Amino acid sequence: MNPVVQRVTDRIEARSEKTRADYLQRMAQARAQGPHRGALSCGNLAHGFAACGKDDKSELRSLTKANIGIVTAYNDMLSAHQPYHDYPEKLKQAIRDVGSVAQVAGGVPAMCDGVTQGQPGMELSLISRDVIAMATAVSLSHNMFDGGLMLGICDKIVPGLLIAALSFGHLPFIFVPAGPMPSGISNKEKARIRELYAEGKVDKERLLEAEAASYHTAGTCTFYGTANSNQLVVEMMGLHLPGASFVNPTSEVRDHLTRVAAQHVTRITDLGADHRPISKIVDAKSIVNGIIGLLATGGSTNHTMHLVAVAKAAGYQVDWNDFAELSSVTPLLARIYPNGQADINHFQRAGGMPFLIRELRRGGILHEDVNTIVGEGLDKYQQRPTLTDEGKLTWVDIEEDSLDEDVLRPISRPFSTHGGLEVLNGNLGRAVIKTSSLPEDTQPVEAPAVVFTSQHQLDAAFKAGELNKDCVVVVRFQGPKANGMPELHKLTPPLGVLQKRGYKVALVTDGRMSGASGKIPAAIHVTPEAVNGGLIGKVHDGDMIKLDFEQGVLELLVDENELAQRTIAPADLTDNQFGMGRELFANFRDNLSGAEYGASVLFKED
Repeated sequence: MNPVVQRVTDRIEARSEKTRADYLQRMAQARAQGPHRGALSCGNLAHGFAACGKDDKSELRSLTKANIGIVTAYNDMLSAHQPYHDYPEKLKQAIRDVGSVAQVAGGVPAMCDGVTQGQPGMELSLISRDVIAMATAVSLSHNMFDGGLMLGICDKIVPGLLIAALSFGHLPFIFVPAGPMPSGISNKEKARIRELYAEGKVDKERLLEAEAASYHTAGTCTFYGTANSNQLVVEMMGLHLPGASFVNPTSEVRDHLTRVAAQHVTRITDLGADHRPISKIVDAKSIVNGIIGLLATGGSTNHTMHLVAVAKAAGYQVDWNDFAELSSVTPLLARIYPNGQADINHFQRAGGMPFLIRELRRGGILHEDVNTIVGEGLDKYQQRPTLTDEGKLTWVDIEEDSLDEDVLRPISRPFSTHGGLEVLNGNLGRAVIKTSSLPEDTQPVEAPAVVFTSQHQLDAAFKAGELNKDCVVVVRFQGPKANGMPELHKLTPPLGVLQKRGYKVALVTDGRMSGASGKIPAAIHVTPEAVNGGLIGKVHDGDMIKLDFEQGVLELLVDENELAQRTIAPADLTDNQFGMGRELFANFRDNLSGAEYGASVLFKED
């Protein structure tokens, strides 16, 4: 076992000793109550199965057959979630075939960040994670269920479902993905058209053609943003069937994986001999494995908040230092856009999750002694699902070599010896930066600040030619309490153009970038945020800022005495408080924790 990985794991367990013990005690108490349907009154139980068919009613009355709660994030606005439209009936039938019952426990909201980028609705995105967690808890609160199937894929949905599942940690849960859409136009071409549009060299119709050729059918978007990072992390933690993450929706293998997941969850309930509650699967070791998988593939920076919140739901305290220290010993084995030109389908064809897990195990940087939904250890997770000649789902060993080393490499020849995530510290606060996507010749930046309070202001300045210079772009009042911490994807094309023009450019923001964190050095999630008194709120145009990702430094190079005389710049956030339902979330915004504490209303800062 790599000593650094072991040290970080031990540190997490030590600092979380009391909170984890409290959590496990609560889960033990919940389990001791027995199958919860048995605690319901006759009237309660009759309500619970009133709409079921005759056979299902009989099974539920007996209290001896498993009843599986399905929580679905289906809607047909999200391409990733559209395939879920017929999953509940498929899952119910698969479960009936093994003599158990399933009911749709509830539905949760699922918004598409791709639709809301740059729009007012984007300011509800991060908040929606906690809404999903609470809605899932309401769905499962009927005490009717012995286990659960979670139908969710995209950005905030999976973390929300996972947080809620851990609140019902005495039950087993399996996460059921639907898979990525087939590849459209290349990511390189899509990025090229976006930059041409930012420069005014192609019109909106040409841009729309490119976007529609990229996001072109049902399935998860194929770039490596938060949605696909979710799938990878959940599989690394042993909550998917092995190899389930990136099989396309229309594949016959996908249909079989869905059916087997449904039937398997009935076998790991407390009614059988192989009880595998999620509280025993998600522990410090599985969380560390998830972080390492994320780092080894250059995954979404959103997980520096999501995994902190997930860990808290399981009784653990994880911080950004843990991410940074793990990153220092995690080799980068994959290059997937925006960290390369390949998409998630190329990753899958090159060897995918089985290859990645096998190589990380060979490097001694994954914990082997973990529980998963299919048993002890990770042996099964380095096999690939396929169909036999008789049409039966089975798992087989993968090729020894990567089928495309431009996309996925063995641990003996990584793209980098570092996982590509750094924590920056300095008088501007703490921030994270994703270095895995930076060009190899990128240098630290020390340049004058240009300050904005929205991505739209920056776009206007770019179009006016005001940014044709070396600069550190500061976009503030974008943190959790200011406006819900939207992703700032509109920053990427203009900043990319400036970099191509030869200017030294960097970004500093208390907002998010997620999968859009690309070739520009970007200090994101700056905490404390401006509305919480962070020094980012005192930056003036022309102030020199040093962003040194090699040394982990984020400094405002202004005399301390002068800074002491400055006040936080006033910001009119009125436009962020109303419209598109934002007024309904005022109490959420006021109570969100800082980015390093998970940006959550569910868990307070320590």
